[in-house]
Order: sequence, then C-alpha cells, then structure tokens
Amino acid sequence: MQKLLGARILFFIAFAYTMTLTWFSLIRMNFRVHLGDFNPTDKMLHAGAYLFLVLFWKIFFIIKKDNSSSYKSNLLWVGLGCFLFGMLIEVLQGTLTSYRTPDWWDIVANSTGVILAVLIFWFLAPKIESWRKQGI
Repeated sequence: MQKLLGARILFFIAFAYTMTLTWFSLIRMNFRVHLGDFNPTDKMLHAGAYLFLVLFWKIFFIIKKDNSSSYKSNLLWVGLGCFLFGMLIEVLQGTLTSYRTPDWWDIVANSTGVILAVLIFWFLAPKIESWRKQGI
C-alpha cells in the first residue's frame, strides 16, 4: 500500500514536471544571454532540465517495479522517451508559436542532460539493486 502511494506521488511529480517543462518551453521568454548564436546559460538550463526529466521518470519506475531485471532496459526506454520529448518540443516551438524557433543547440543540450542522467543511473544500478534488497 505504501509503495503504491509512493509510486502515485512520484508519477504526479514526474507528470507535473513534464507539463511544467512543456509550458516553459512554449511560452514567450524575454531574457537571453548570447555568445553569438550560442547561449551557454540557456544550454546549461536545457541540459539540467532534461537531466531532471529522466531523473523523475526513472525514480518513478524504480519505485513502481518490484524486480530489477528490466532496470537497464527501462532506463534506455526512459532516456529514449525523454530524448524524443525534447525533439517534439523543438518541433512544437517552430509550429505552434510565432515567437519561438527550433534550435539544434537546444537538442544537443537536451540530449546531453538525458545522456548524463542515463549514465548516472547506469553506474548506480548495482547500488540501487542493493538498496532494493535491503528494502530501502
């Protein structure tokens, strides 16, 4: 019962974060820091946002699942889903808005955040498995 409640709360957090990220990705933003065409502050925010996107969804699936046999497979699916979500957001910025434009550097930054999160979870897999066995 407690695990089900925890999974529901984590689902709500992951879903709410995804919707918030979508909203911020599609609204008009009036501030920018540029270095030519490259915006380093913006790209760090993109990488961090997508790192946390993977983090929230993967933690939800860790809590939801009892077995660890699909841990790495699920991690790759979460990473792929978050990567595709980032691509979709860039397409939507170019099609749904007149004030946002798709940016390849944003895709690179989003992908960097996804890859970092996947690598963190990949290397933490043995530790997470031992925590599961201990009931933590």
